[in-house]
Amino acid sequence: MIPLDPPLRELDYVVVDVETTGGSWSRGHRITEVAAVRLDGRGRFLAEYCTLVNPARPIPHYVSALTRITDEMVRDAPRFHEVAVELRRVLCGAVFVAHNAGFDWRFLGAELDRALSWQPAEPVLCTVRLARRVVPEVRSRALGALTDYFGIVNEARHRAYGDARATGALFRRLLERVEEREIRCWSGLEDLLRRRPPRRKRTALPTWMEAV
Repeated sequence: MIPLDPPLRELDYVVVDVETTGGSWSRGHRITEVAAVRLDGRGRFLAEYCTLVNPARPIPHYVSALTRITDEMVRDAPRFHEVAVELRRVLCGAVFVAHNAGFDWRFLGAELDRALSWQPAEPVLCTVRLARRVVPEVRSRALGALTDYFGIVNEARHRAYGDARATGALFRRLLERVEEREIRCWSGLEDLLRRRPPRRKRTALPTWMEAV
């Protein structure tokens, strides 16, 4: 468990990314790949875990086109319950961090609950929400746009390990932005995330042009 109002630099963080067969666990979609990269509060890598997962259902063609994960690749991969204990070891005692964290948390939390009757009790931190507060100059909150802005290379986009490593590097830069605001403890970060993000200045262009 996380102690009461700890300094941000004294916490551990585990950056997670999952690839799946589709967008909703409740509709029967399952994880095809999971990566967890654990960092300390200084941004140093402590441990990592990545594996393909056999989802026990076909992967839609459009998903394979995006992730480059095929049915053949996962046919001999472990089922989720076979990797759950190792994932728990990496996750335990660390803040759960992900880009669009609700998606990764719903899938991973549901799978861990089904396999082990266990879910992490630590806080969940979304780098999309954090970027809205501390990188207002970047219009898009997509992982690719933010990593490009900070010069972070991701050689395996839309794969769990590549995206988890890139999100970890992004998270370190976001923490630097947080500290520039003289926020040092968890309660201060929570207060920041509760605030409404800065409003963007509208341009004189028509709405349809702004979305391009």
